[in-house]
Amino acid sequence: MIQAMTQASNMETKVLIMTAVEAERDAVVRGLGGAAGYDVRIAGVGPAAAAACTAAELSSGGYGLVVSAGIGGGFAGRAKIGDLVVASEIVAADLGAETPDGYASVDELGFGSSVVLVDAELARRWTEALNAAGLVAVAGPILTLSTVTGTAETAAKLAERVPGASAEGMEGYGVAVAARQFGLPAMEIRAVSNPIGPRDRSAWRIPDALHSLEAASSILKEVLR
Repeated sequence: MIQAMTQASNMETKVLIMTAVEAERDAVVRGLGGAAGYDVRIAGVGPAAAAACTAAELSSGGYGLVVSAGIGGGFAGRAKIGDLVVASEIVAADLGAETPDGYASVDELGFGSSVVLVDAELARRWTEALNAAGLVAVAGPILTLSTVTGTAETAAKLAERVPGASAEGMEGYGVAVAARQFGLPAMEIRAVSNPIGPRDRSAWRIPDALHSLEAASSILKEVLR
């Protein structure tokens, strides 16, 4: 599928990119620079809104790849402010149950899967291209949460729960589940605007993260050319 999508001059299948809010959408659009074959849409905040809006967009058909793109938090030791994280897997990190022995995922409960795998080859190529362009990018699990992490204790628990966890957002899993329902590959990228842990808005660098997201979108265009 990716080979077909990367035949340069006449992309027959489109790429759907979903962002949570307008500022993210605008950054992606700037990065794409008017390139044909990309639709950038707003998914809303949270996995439920993201899944519903993505499914509605995909119902029109014609897509070959779905990308969840936005800014988010970075885990200490994995991604700093301004860095980019390309998902190696998309994880619903709070989809499960509390038990006397701790958290149990839906996988452990036998009710489904909390993980959506991405197109591994495309994730590798995008990460390598970002680094080759002088940007700082890592590949790792990106967590989807309905509640943004706000304490060091929760950050530590999440990092232990998902080895290699690199970033968190609120929409990726919803976008990816919708893509899976339509039999399409999914990707996620997060530009880090803040460290994950105690909630300190003064430490957030949203313009820097949006600038990185814009640059990453330009590189995606080159990777899929």
